Amino acid sequence: MQEHWLVDPTVTFLNHGSFGACPEPVFKAYQDWQRALELQPVEFMGRRYDGLMDEARSQLAAYVGVPTKDLIFMPNATVALNLVARSLDLQPGDVIVLSNHEYGAVEKTWQYVANKTGARLLIKDLPLPLTDPQQIVDALFSDLPAQTKAICVSHISSPTALIFPIAEICQRAQALGLLSIIDGAHAPGQIPLDITALGADFYTGNCHKWLCAPKGSAFLYVKEAHQPMMDPLVISWGWGWPDSDFISMNQWQGTRDVAAYLTVPTAIAYQKEHDWDAVRERCHALAIETLHRIADLTELAPVASDSFYGQMVAAPLPDVDPTTLKTRLYDDYRIEVPTTQLGMTKDVGPYYIRVSFQAYNTRADADKLLQALAALL
Repeated sequence: MQEHWLVDPTVTFLNHGSFGACPEPVFKAYQDWQRALELQPVEFMGRRYDGLMDEARSQLAAYVGVPTKDLIFMPNATVALNLVARSLDLQPGDVIVLSNHEYGAVEKTWQYVANKTGARLLIKDLPLPLTDPQQIVDALFSDLPAQTKAICVSHISSPTALIFPIAEICQRAQALGLLSIIDGAHAPGQIPLDITALGADFYTGNCHKWLCAPKGSAFLYVKEAHQPMMDPLVISWGWGWPDSDFISMNQWQGTRDVAAYLTVPTAIAYQKEHDWDAVRERCHALAIETLHRIADLTELAPVASDSFYGQMVAAPLPDVDPTTLKTRLYDDYRIEVPTTQLGMTKDVGPYYIRVSFQAYNTRADADKLLQALAALL
């Protein structure tokens, strides 16, 4: 499938997880939408906009398993989580629970809101190594203060690539009367997704990562009961009317390029046409094999059993400077792969090398990485 992709063939690209990559047929559809906008901007924005956006939302909603009326497009998961965090009626002393495996921008968002409202963050450390998903659930919900209002966790962790047991977490939160807010930035396209079955109150996911849509396409799902509390980040023409609702207040926010949103159905169709379940299975197998090859090289065991991973894995690093390692891998070997850390807002480690496998990757890519690591480490 390499011929479908636009990634630089001179680079061993093992970092699909950061910003994704778009196959050529999907990218062409993206450019076609941009050309349609430029051809007749008034026709596109003034007459076709809502119908086009509604149809694209409908197809995405069906793909992730939610009603169309409960889903809006967002440019990325960080923006979506800002909308949720800034809309909650937090009072001094209220507690928001996170794990220590969350994305740094998400932690910063909640810290900003906590500073504004007088609420506080409670960051729960997860026990490592993980062999049973129940370990995550037990760690998150142990000894919660009475003032706990919500829990916000990843579906797939950015620093460690671990798949969290979201259905169990949401069920436990609901039983305790807590809001469940799920950062699914890495989930759509990497693992099967049925948000209604998961039971989340709020769920955001990126389409430009593993679903392979163009950059700047994501979504936010909000249970209908919580939609009246949602304050749009931008006030525009959809706000303040007698019939204003969750969709109208967020769908039109002034002149903007929505081509990436309108291309999401093409990305969904592309993966369906190319038997993406088989692609995911092959990539998962290659990821797990690579994880254990790195562990054999470093003599550092993985932090979780194989069932916690999808197409992305994170292997512990020995005592090396992670920034230097990442730079040398790219400068000396043309390998694009990130290093990550727990507590991503603090430069204290532990550190990992996070390796992503997508349809364009082969075992030769993994071989090159292992050879480079053997030389550099």
